[in-house]
Amino acid sequence: MLSSVRRRAAVLALAAAAATLPAHAVQYEGQEFADSLPLGGSTLALNGTGKRQVAIYPLYLAALYVPQKASTPDAIYSQSGPKRLEMRIVIPLVKDVSTQEFVKAINKGVNRNSTEAEKAAVAERVKQFNAAISEVGRVKKGDVLRIDYLPAQGGTILSVNGKVWGQPIEGQDFYAAFLKVFLGDHNSDARLRAGLLGQPG
Repeated sequence: MLSSVRRRAAVLALAAAAATLPAHAVQYEGQEFADSLPLGGSTLALNGTGKRQVAIYPLYLAALYVPQKASTPDAIYSQSGPKRLEMRIVIPLVKDVSTQEFVKAINKGVNRNSTEAEKAAVAERVKQFNAAISEVGRVKKGDVLRIDYLPAQGGTILSVNGKVWGQPIEGQDFYAAFLKVFLGDHNSDARLRAGLLGQPG
């Protein structure tokens, strides 16, 4: 009887320990990214990680989380439900960088990778998103930007270090246009695109 009690206690202790273990993490460029995470009532999988460089200098590390892993942009754009693009600022040689650099990249990426009809449909919402990220002002090494698509909460939500900026931007078409900045055929960094798609760089 005593050994049975001890076995039961041991099982309960192991179960409690397992419940407190951190989610499995993927190591990338010296940082850890969870291989899955809860968001908006769903569990998202890490699709891939990548690094954005300007010349020889890294600007940020990025991770893309989606409901189902996919290796093509269209398969990612078409998925309904929550998604997340996380950007971790890693700039090595300057104190900070203006978020206007992100505004320029978003405008260029949307223009290069969307059709005329798509651009017209999301134009006002791109302005709304750019206004929100402009309000942030500057970001520095260690800052974390998350661009979440949460349809149940109104759409695309921008947060920096956990603080939400601006209002939710409605529409899965807007989030697809945003992701095309990184995943489209006419992106600014082929290695970043490959990494986010889970492909060799």
